[in-house]
Amino acid sequence: MEITVIHGQVHKGSTYHISSSLLKKLADEDTVVHEYFLPKDGPDFCVGCFNCIYQGENKCLGAVSVQEIVKSMCLSQAIIIDSPTYCFEMSGQLKTLFDHMGYMWMSHRPRREMFDKIGIAVTTASGAGTKNITKSIARQLFWWGVPKTYRLGINVSASSWKEVPEKIKRKIELKTGALASEVKGHIGKVKPGFKTKFLFNVMRKMHLSNTWNMLDKQHWSDNKWLESERPWR
Repeated sequence: MEITVIHGQVHKGSTYHISSSLLKKLADEDTVVHEYFLPKDGPDFCVGCFNCIYQGENKCLGAVSVQEIVKSMCLSQAIIIDSPTYCFEMSGQLKTLFDHMGYMWMSHRPRREMFDKIGIAVTTASGAGTKNITKSIARQLFWWGVPKTYRLGINVSASSWKEVPEKIKRKIELKTGALASEVKGHIGKVKPGFKTKFLFNVMRKMHLSNTWNMLDKQHWSDNKWLESERPWR
């Protein structure tokens, strides 16, 4: 099994420790882990040049780092994406990465490999706001075609990992253990549900008459999605 972990921060605080706890329970000695820390391993801000949309993802100014992460995700069966809660939002670093991956949305050029993966959205907050962050991360995964996403948001009541009460740390161990067991049981077995299939078919119909972006239309045509093929078969 391969797992990609994308940390929306460089510092190893509460969010990092929870993702690491989950990763340890998911991985075994044969697991290949691709781990990235943002912004160190990610691209600079998206400048809205539309190169990825109209000219191809390799024309993006941040293509080197973005495509390394995309390659890892395509090879992985599970994708863990985390971010601390900053002012009821995800970190700016993580949002920057998501901005660069807009070309992978089902409305443009989704990757076939993404339709059989499990996504896990992780966040922490010293107070409120975790629900909003995991929902935002899950939304990105959905638009990439990922059929199953789990959301783990925990109020740690502290600003650093060492200050997290032992009672909450024990709760975290139980939650990551239960989540890891469930994820393991679904690896290789997930398939898109009605919502994903419906949206995919809406986009398919759009691209049948697409005259505004031939790169997108060619991608759908090359994958035979404008015919009877589907990425989940």
